[in-house]
Amino acid sequence: MDSMNSRLKRPVSRRTFIQWSASALFSGLIPFPVLASIPPLPSKSQTLSFYNIHTREVLTACYRINGNLVPHALQQIDHILRDHRTGEIKPIDTKLLDLLFRIINPVELKSPINVISGYRSAKTNAALRKRTSGVARKSLHMQGRAIDIRVPGLPTPAIRERAIRFKSGGVGYYPKSDFVHLDTGRFRTW
Repeated sequence: MDSMNSRLKRPVSRRTFIQWSASALFSGLIPFPVLASIPPLPSKSQTLSFYNIHTREVLTACYRINGNLVPHALQQIDHILRDHRTGEIKPIDTKLLDLLFRIINPVELKSPINVISGYRSAKTNAALRKRTSGVARKSLHMQGRAIDIRVPGLPTPAIRERAIRFKSGGVGYYPKSDFVHLDTGRFRTW
């Protein structure tokens, strides 16, 4: 079954719908710097903020409330993490979002997660493989299961160490380019 369709099949309570609506209203009407100063949502909700360094788009989205995925927020996240070279969009693995949340949530950040690379089409991945080493032929980026990030205010070695503690997938550290690769494949580091 398509992962996007499986996301949408969960029943939604009236309370959850109201919470989603409020989240959508606030994320759409309040500029990001103001949102950053609002205290974190209760632990029952999971919110992430992204800045795509290539498109300069910013998004703050509450993608999970009381354990339930928020379909509209997931679509927004899929969009901002799209292949910026081709415009192609693929559903992002929610396990990857949960990993990002666990890494970022304990830190009070004033800046969003800077996205170097989210989803990559096969065409983009092949082009990158020709230009640079370290791009896997069967990269998990092509499945929406990997992301390359840096977070202003949180050193990349700290992101790496936090990710390694969770042992939830691959963790690659690129100190010269100042970013960390995270994925939901088997646990490994480089």
